Amino acid sequence: MRYKLVIFDWDGTLMDSADKIINCMQIAAKHCDMPVPSADAVSHIIGISLKPAIKQLFGINDDALAERLVLAYKEAFVSHDATPCPLFNGVEDLLSALKAKGATLAVATGKARRGLDRAWSQTETGHFFSASRCADDAQSKPSPDMLLQILDELNISANDAVMIGDTTYDMQMAKSIGMRRIGVSYGVHAQVHLEALAPETIVHSIGELQQFLLR
Repeated sequence: MRYKLVIFDWDGTLMDSADKIINCMQIAAKHCDMPVPSADAVSHIIGISLKPAIKQLFGINDDALAERLVLAYKEAFVSHDATPCPLFNGVEDLLSALKAKGATLAVATGKARRGLDRAWSQTETGHFFSASRCADDAQSKPSPDMLLQILDELNISANDAVMIGDTTYDMQMAKSIGMRRIGVSYGVHAQVHLEALAPETIVHSIGELQQFLLR
């Protein structure tokens, strides 16, 4: 293994959840009588913790309105939208292969803790990960706070770790502390924007990611 610690983003990197996130954000906007954002606009803020993402998406500073939108989004996600959120093809094989090679795995995600726990339960993948940081635990991406907390908990140097994600926020958070990073092109941010943040490589599938990590 070229990395002792492999840290994954969740949405758009391991789980194919962009369509559900977009649908739920549009439902929340309608519920709160706000302009309905385009799919492209919602895609741009995927990866940031929910409340800061909503403030950025709708261009608001009103905490009360932002909280209403947060609650409406969560309600839509849990109760009103049935869009499936499968793991990308090959994720379980990738995680199993990394663990078999002795890598430590972690997650740094803008999801709430409850959302990550629910995703882990649905996919039965939580046992692969030794640490995780969510929106409840740390400052929102692109702050490196999630990564710093994970490194501290696991007592691993940034030099021995890699961050893998589909957004510029993932790349920025790792770059700011000198951590190596890998972009995935099949998520929500365009490859050209990921390339601008100098990742070690950009991969186009889970299979290609596995080959790069284990070669």
